Amino acid sequence: MKKVLGLGNALVDVLLKVDDKFVEDLRFKKGSMNHIDKMMLENIIDKTRNIKKSLITGGSVANSINGLAKLGVKTGYLGKVGNDENGEFFNQCMIDNNINAKLFRGNAGTGTAVCMISKDSERTFATYLGSSIELRPDDLYPELFENYEYFYLEGYMVQDHKLVQRALELARNAGALIAIDLASFNIVEENRDFLIDMTEKYIDIVFANEDEAKAFTGYTDPDKALEKISEYCDIAVVKIGSRGSLIKSKNNEIYKIEPISAVPADTTGAGDLYASGFFYGLVLGLPLDVCGNIGSLLAGKIVEVIGAKLDDNSWEEIKKDIKKIINS
Repeated sequence: MKKVLGLGNALVDVLLKVDDKFVEDLRFKKGSMNHIDKMMLENIIDKTRNIKKSLITGGSVANSINGLAKLGVKTGYLGKVGNDENGEFFNQCMIDNNINAKLFRGNAGTGTAVCMISKDSERTFATYLGSSIELRPDDLYPELFENYEYFYLEGYMVQDHKLVQRALELARNAGALIAIDLASFNIVEENRDFLIDMTEKYIDIVFANEDEAKAFTGYTDPDKALEKISEYCDIAVVKIGSRGSLIKSKNNEIYKIEPISAVPADTTGAGDLYASGFFYGLVLGLPLDVCGNIGSLLAGKIVEVIGAKLDDNSWEEIKKDIKKIINS
């Protein structure tokens, strides 16, 4: 079976439910990802001390890699954590899920993402990157990328242009197909020219939601955005929330993927698990519409729970559902 390597910000997620006013009072735009410093992190934790919280490992690509591992795909992960309890927690999660992780150790604490879930299930992130942004270009070396057929890059990483270019060059030299998730519309807006340049030079597959696609292309219409993104890569995917997703290949094949019926509790991880399902289809050599349908299945299942992790019973049911999709 083909193997998938991911690189991203290694984070521990703190999940909590809040109202919209709480997000507004912090001066965050609902649905955005916001970088914060350690003092701000401590302030948010203090303000929410009486709110029930859940603690899980996170980071967009780490979630996707975890999903693939749950489906039996051989996976690897690159990131940096702190020499602290959360760093050990993250590392143990990788081990428990049979992920071949190379976790470098940084000086700062392990990155933490506070995920504030609104009543309509939208999530706003306040992220203290901590040691995750201490990953440096010279940490990466060719052997880390060997024997992986796919390399998946987290869009949040693109703020470090030298690190991203180094990773993309090593992945391309290793012969891997390269995919990126654009991660957040504000990150795309701030790094648009660099993203377009890297996509043209290195990237084969682009995943984006509607806001990210708009930031990347300037088009509010997802069909037009899909068309524009496809000019830069072999496979373009635009996720359109409860309406499903759009896929366009270099052969001008266009697919509209329907969502599965779901009762959303939290949209955290929907895009991450969509990528897990899509990659699973690619690993098996399945047609793009089948890849999209598996991605849609996983996205629908994850929005029904709080956080970006599913229990083992859910994964067993998902495997049965995937077989039905493949055989249909």
